[in-house]
Amino acid sequence: MRGFFKTFFAALLALVVFAVVVFFLLLGIIGGVLSPSKPEVGGRAVLVVDLGQTYKEQVQDNPFADLGSDEQYDVPGLYDVVRLLRHAKEDTAIKGIYLKCNNDPNGFATNEELRIAIADFKKSGKFVYAYGEGISQKAYYVASVADKIYCNPKGEVEWKGFATEMLYLKGALQKLEIQPQIFYAGKFKSATEPLREDHMTEANRIQLTELLNGFYDRFLETTAEARGLDTAVLRKCVNQSLIRRAADALDYKLVDGLLYDDEVKDLIRSKLKVDSHAWLNFIPIGKYAKAVNFKATGKDKISLIYAEGEVVDGKGEKDEIGSETYRWLIRKARFDKDVKAIVIRVNSGGGSSLASENIWREITLARKEKPVVISFGDVAASGAYYLSCNADSIFALPGTITGSIGVFTIITNLQSFFKNKLGVTFDGVKTAPEADILSATRPLTANERTMVQNVIDTIYHDFKSRVADGRKKDIGYVDSIAQGRVWSGTMGLSLGLVDRIGTLQDAVDCAARMAKTSNYRLVEYPEPKSFLDRLLGTYKRNASVQAVKSEIGEDGYRTYTILKKVKSMIGVTETRLPFDLTIE
Repeated sequence: MRGFFKTFFAALLALVVFAVVVFFLLLGIIGGVLSPSKPEVGGRAVLVVDLGQTYKEQVQDNPFADLGSDEQYDVPGLYDVVRLLRHAKEDTAIKGIYLKCNNDPNGFATNEELRIAIADFKKSGKFVYAYGEGISQKAYYVASVADKIYCNPKGEVEWKGFATEMLYLKGALQKLEIQPQIFYAGKFKSATEPLREDHMTEANRIQLTELLNGFYDRFLETTAEARGLDTAVLRKCVNQSLIRRAADALDYKLVDGLLYDDEVKDLIRSKLKVDSHAWLNFIPIGKYAKAVNFKATGKDKISLIYAEGEVVDGKGEKDEIGSETYRWLIRKARFDKDVKAIVIRVNSGGGSSLASENIWREITLARKEKPVVISFGDVAASGAYYLSCNADSIFALPGTITGSIGVFTIITNLQSFFKNKLGVTFDGVKTAPEADILSATRPLTANERTMVQNVIDTIYHDFKSRVADGRKKDIGYVDSIAQGRVWSGTMGLSLGLVDRIGTLQDAVDCAARMAKTSNYRLVEYPEPKSFLDRLLGTYKRNASVQAVKSEIGEDGYRTYTILKKVKSMIGVTETRLPFDLTIE
């Protein structure tokens, strides 16, 4: 017995000691997170901007970034990057920019913001060198503003024009005997097209052709201007596939040299006038964000609200625009007397029509008390345009996708699928003929179809009325440019859908002028989450995504996300863009 107690108390003591050590270890980690030391920029620093990063509207938290690793940093939000470049322009420690330009997952408007900010940085007289091994077209668009562009001798410069491709599910649904009962308003409203067609409709082909041609023309024109080339020659290089190797890109002066990574770095050493074996002080943009204070301070407040993702009812999740959450954020800014103006950055393809209406209402109330300015990002269309249309002023970029003023809903009939594929049937009772109108186990009656279409037409009329009132246009004119059609930011300006072509900074400057203040600071929402929430949230999302990808691969995962969108549309009245409008 004595031996037992001796062993028991020894184990207990070890457990207590272990618990104490873990407690102080966690305390140290948490202390480091709560008060992390700022990294040093050092001298003769070169800021590294990687175009391969996805720059969302707000910072993408890396929950491990504050634990002391030299290699892990948060990915700054797009406007953070713009402000960091403006800060670096005046920072004597920063001597230039090294632009990594391989793949570029960002949208056209995001790349426009980056390109404008880099062009502004160049006004300082500091150098901007761009380098890539396989330079994509979108990366080249940003890189074309650099002093020098270099490509790996065995690499390539993508020069092929733009294309987009849509996935069509009609045939698969027919084989499964699933009937999507689709109702929509607007002949260009293509969000439901993959369910009701097996190829692109002529209306959709027209709008996408015009959209891509607009982006393509601008791509060629800005490249020609930046590189001192002829637009006709650049177009010929595309049409005749003349740029096949890196050497071809050099021959046609798209790049300034064919160099390996070490050779480009030797050029940078020469530019910095340091020893040929000196260690280059490359500062990743995420590290620079930790090292410097780049946000303006002032007496007055301007509320900057980032609205990115699908517009949904309720509070919404991360990367969603939940109507309850955003009504509260706008209302909070409206009631705060220290907030002199509100700027809303919208980057969304739309979503729930009711959620869009509710946010529109809150913006309308806020506008009566203080200026409300909206800035469009890569996409601000359909429901996202709905909620924005009554602002005092709307800014967009040439590469913004906007418009898509239209409505749709889907009510799926699974009766044949259950009966013929699974051997399952349904029966029940009801107190009225249409009590089960949204049931997925039977087809709609003729009367029910008329009822649903009337609802869609009513919402479409309301949508056009909101736009007509907000934009001070005749509703007949709005109908002529609506019909679910998407437009570029450039066309949106000429049609009166937006007020100005400009960046988010231009929108902030406009709001400050309207509020008659120059002494202000930005208060940004939604606010960042706690370290623990970030850690657990990141782990949960990554684990879920990786589990699916490991089973079905990258292409399968893309199809999976599209099918998830289909499921989320069923039975909900939507103002939304097509499923996955990806332009490459």
